[in-house]
Amino acid sequence: MSVDLALIFAIGVLVACGTTLVLERSLTRVLVGFVLLGNGVNLFFIVASGPPGAAPIVGASDERMADPLPQAMALTAVVITLGVTAFGLALAYRTWQLEGHDDVQDDVEDSLVMRRAERDDMSGSFDEVDESLPEEEGADLPSINDELTRENDEDDESPDDGDPR
Repeated sequence: MSVDLALIFAIGVLVACGTTLVLERSLTRVLVGFVLLGNGVNLFFIVASGPPGAAPIVGASDERMADPLPQAMALTAVVITLGVTAFGLALAYRTWQLEGHDDVQDDVEDSLVMRRAERDDMSGSFDEVDESLPEEEGADLPSINDELTRENDEDDESPDDGDPR
């Protein structure tokens, strides 16, 4: 089995460039990177399918048949890449309409958490445990059986002096 080194080099270049672009902040670059990654993976499917052969129709030829599975996977990957590209284009266009650019901004909460972690500061939402307050999940609340038992005990201990007042 011979392997085409030019295709393997092209796969490496496409995947490396695609990965680099996907890590950018601009949605347009992320989209181009995703398309490059998809094409690199499709080339990988074609190289992995082996040497070309006859059409996979039984009885059509006496030659060795090509494996149809990698071709079907590449076709499926092309369709999925097209759909994701259309969705990414819509997101980039909408972001450009709203903000005038297509850069992905940092989340405000994430940056707040990052600054607090750098200062080694506790979160403002974390409070020290107050023992006088009941637990939020109700684990320390008495159950219904405990309340019934307590009521029965109180009824038994109450003095019954026979005065009907």
